[in-house]
Amino acid sequence: MRCSLLPPVSRQEHRELAREAVRKSVVLLKNGASADDPVLPFSKKASKVLVSGSHANDIGNQCGGWTIQWQGQSGNITIGTTILAAIKSTVDSTTTEVIFNEDPTPEFVSSNNFSYAVVVVGEPPYSEGVGDSSNLTLPWEAYATITSVCGAVKCAVVLITGRPVVIEPYVATMDAVLAAWLPGTEGQGVADVLFGDYGFSGKLPHTWFKSTDQLPMNVGDKKKRYDPLFPLGFGLTTT
Repeated sequence: MRCSLLPPVSRQEHRELAREAVRKSVVLLKNGASADDPVLPFSKKASKVLVSGSHANDIGNQCGGWTIQWQGQSGNITIGTTILAAIKSTVDSTTTEVIFNEDPTPEFVSSNNFSYAVVVVGEPPYSEGVGDSSNLTLPWEAYATITSVCGAVKCAVVLITGRPVVIEPYVATMDAVLAAWLPGTEGQGVADVLFGDYGFSGKLPHTWFKSTDQLPMNVGDKKKRYDPLFPLGFGLTTT
């Protein structure tokens, strides 16, 4: 018989605390064309909602590296709530149909009369030097999904990344952009702010560049013009 002074982990109160940390750390980078015409929060009573992207229904991708094993792993590696599951549990099931299609064609999107779409894309899990990148881009499939969906319906893009990545060429096509970082097992924290149960309050802990040609980029650099896509401390708020 083994005895331990450590109380059980992953109890409900632990997950609630993790969920709170997620919703407070999500950074709203874009919300509509202007402050007078916001897209978020999304309605819970829409008729039909599309959820797309490689990271929408993948706990392993949400968790990133140093989870279960050194480099992390895509897939159903541990218990938790995916962002897709969180969306399904948040919308009004009596009025709203949620359709998941990881990589839909533009024709599929435009022909289904969706009220709006949530695209969840990001980096594959990594840690330490394995994650080093000279271009800091997402996998090409992520950009393809953004283009297919956001070119055909009102959309919010949720970025699952451990760092800023190249999104500047695509921001104009996105109606809303969220940096959700690595929300781990608590995808419900993303839905909390996406649908307005809580307001967005997160701020960028570092500068978000336009292109890697600008790097390194830091506030106060005297030899370079500070011209980021989003500056240090940026983050839109909602109530």
